[in-house]
Amino acid sequence: MASVKEMRTRIGSVKSTQKITKALQMVAAAKLRRAQQAAEAARPYARGMQSVIANLAAGVSGPSAPLLLAGTGSDKRQLVIVATSDRGLAGGFNGAIIRAAREKIAALIAQGKEVAIITIGRKARDGLRRAYGNRFVETYEVGLKAPSLALVKPIAAKVLDAYMAGQYDVVTLIHSSFKSVVAQVPRTVQLIPAQVEKDGGPAPFYEYEPDEDTILAALLPQNIRVQLLTALLENQAGFFAAQMTAMDNATRNAGEMIKALTIQMNRTRQAQITKELIEIISGAAAV
Repeated sequence: MASVKEMRTRIGSVKSTQKITKALQMVAAAKLRRAQQAAEAARPYARGMQSVIANLAAGVSGPSAPLLLAGTGSDKRQLVIVATSDRGLAGGFNGAIIRAAREKIAALIAQGKEVAIITIGRKARDGLRRAYGNRFVETYEVGLKAPSLALVKPIAAKVLDAYMAGQYDVVTLIHSSFKSVVAQVPRTVQLIPAQVEKDGGPAPFYEYEPDEDTILAALLPQNIRVQLLTALLENQAGFFAAQMTAMDNATRNAGEMIKALTIQMNRTRQAQITKELIEIISGAAAV
């Protein structure tokens, strides 16, 4: 059994850990609101761009359709972009994204596809390196600042250049979708060829100036940048929400551990006092 001194040291260590987890919880809670607002503000813009692309795509078909919309006609060469955070201490946030990426990559390999991987975030790089490190083509870090177009432009440029050079047929992005403070769900979206989602109703008629092909040629690359930025904003909001929840649970668990250790220490100390009293009484009786 540990001595009273050892248990006091352990209690002090747990209290120090509790202070750290409490501080991380408060920092994550403070940053969550701003990150959530940024993610929610980006959604209408992304949906609006998707709506415009869908409307434009309805009037473009055949050989004249842009390559980013029509595709190469094959799905043999696949590029998978996996976006996580750089940091941990967020429960299963990064693990869920990495697990979804592994399942997707394993399924593509089982189908005989050629798979290449780009990781955004240190956790994605570390989580996939052992199993698929030989398939990496580039790795990026998110950094401590809020995601911006300046961050995603080099990534989008590399993806677009590689696709236009004929290196890949399909580009897929895997990231986390922020639902609520307690729910962050991994999401898989096909970036190239662009997926056109129709709402089922009659499409509004617009006259475009210049023609649809010219607008799509400029809009589709911009859509890649917007989708990457939206994914990173969703990731950031989900990360802070998951970290706040994880640190709150850690703080509560530390409090319960301190209580349990304190009770155990008091019992140990009382047992030592009782033992000393017995020894004194026994010695007095022997005399």
